Amino acid sequence: MEKRIDKINYYLNIAETVAQRSTCLRKKSGAVIVNKDEIVSTGYSGAPRGRENCMDLGFCSKKKFFPNVRHAGYDACRSVHAEMNAIISSSRKDMLGGTLYLVQYRTETKEYEENPGCCQMCRKLVINSGIDKVVVRINKDEYQVIDVEEWIKNDDLLNGKITY
Repeated sequence: MEKRIDKINYYLNIAETVAQRSTCLRKKSGAVIVNKDEIVSTGYSGAPRGRENCMDLGFCSKKKFFPNVRHAGYDACRSVHAEMNAIISSSRKDMLGGTLYLVQYRTETKEYEENPGCCQMCRKLVINSGIDKVVVRINKDEYQVIDVEEWIKNDDLLNGKITY
């Protein structure tokens, strides 16, 4: 008899399916916000509504305009991140105490992101949304659970660990 999938991987698999809608040429990202075992919202990375996506333009704006800068900054990217899209598609009261499931993988290789997680901007949004935990997929069988309270306690700016 086939073994039943656990809830965490169930939600991560949904996030991975959501990521397939991502329009970023570099990295596919999908997010699912769950509260009390109910999906609250989903989001994937892509250009703001009404603007052309990089896949439609045929180039990555970050690579094209900042080819030699590894971390060119948020303004260089056309995409709204998956976490952001999931958060803005939900009300705060529905997210309070919830969990955000996040899957990120490279478009070219289909390999999972080596150090998955939320960028600084998304961390701030997650903190303000009231989400308690973020679960990121490491590989098909492993994941990491991040306690959002740790992001608050270990303030990156005050601890000199800016990761922009």
